[in-house]
Amino acid sequence: MPPPNKQAKALFAPIAPNYDRYASLLSFGQDPRWRRFLVSRIEAGPGDTVLDVATGTAAVAIEIARRTGAHVVGIDQSPEMLARARERIARADLGERIELREGRAESLPFDDGSFAALSFTYLLRYVADPAATMSELARVVRPGGVIASLEFGVPPRPLTRAAWELYVRMGLPAAGALVSEGWKDVGRFLGPSIRGLYADGGLERVLDCWLAAGIEELRYRRLSLGGGIVIWGRRK
Repeated sequence: MPPPNKQAKALFAPIAPNYDRYASLLSFGQDPRWRRFLVSRIEAGPGDTVLDVATGTAAVAIEIARRTGAHVVGIDQSPEMLARARERIARADLGERIELREGRAESLPFDDGSFAALSFTYLLRYVADPAATMSELARVVRPGGVIASLEFGVPPRPLTRAAWELYVRMGLPAAGALVSEGWKDVGRFLGPSIRGLYADGGLERVLDCWLAAGIEELRYRRLSLGGGIVIWGRRK
């Protein structure tokens, strides 16, 4: 099996042109709502620079720029997703406020404390060492800056967990197959990938990675009955 980052690169390349549309549809409209809540946790303003890691098609970067007035740097390893991001940024007339870079979260090309705040979305399932990646993310944020993330969650209550399992095992793969081969692969991949992130310790294992990276005042909120989760805190 290829390393997680290479697997992610191959997975996202064919779905980049229609990623936003089907990410919203296949999440029953929840993905955009989750991203808006993520952005609401970011503390920044005009004159600040915020880093958006795993920026994808720049949905979060655009929302941060609009909401805060800050300059945003978006970084992603997928050239296909970045191409789509450039189109969205141009349509939003935010080309002067959002800068895009190609690169990996595991090795960020920025100096220590370069950013006022940092966001990342659907990232830790695609890195080999989540703890080391969290340390690298914290490194580039100035002390006191907010770090916030969005990730899929596994619903904690039995009935919602059963419905979630039915969807990721059967509904999502079937729906993806109706869209394209690329989305079919995503549909098959997501369930095991999400479970894997929370294996051997559940959410506490993920939170421990944040704490070990020197992020304090840690908080989280489950959204949509636990289907999404936003975590945020401050760099010490």
